[in-house]
Amino acid sequence: MLDWSGGTSLAALFASSFLSATILPGNSEVVLFAVLRAFPSETAAALAIATVGNTLGSMTTYALGRLVPERAAAGRTREWVRRYGAFALVLAWVPVAGDALCAAAGAARVRWAAALAALFAGKLARYLVVAQAAHLM
Repeated sequence: MLDWSGGTSLAALFASSFLSATILPGNSEVVLFAVLRAFPSETAAALAIATVGNTLGSMTTYALGRLVPERAAAGRTREWVRRYGAFALVLAWVPVAGDALCAAAGAARVRWAAALAALFAGKLARYLVVAQAAHLM
């Protein structure tokens, strides 16, 4: 049987956060909420792990988008990314649309460092809201 101590929960949180940011289904907010309710003393670690895991998952989708030839990637999402650049990726946490934004940013050849910074900021902001909700309940 698994020991759902802080370490195991944080590892599960990383896996959930990473997978939730790819095209695979997942709900890292629920896992983060549960970890924070069970281990409130681990708030900083949980926030860091969820944010890094989710950002890395989105960067994986971004990297896959880079594999698409730039001229072959057309559509409204890519044009939106071209218009707003890396700032569009602050919204990459939005379900379904976020995956498309990450892939479109890769296809549009948005600079990886700018993409990484925008993704990290958006994901952290979302997880801070989840953490606040977990501590208020």
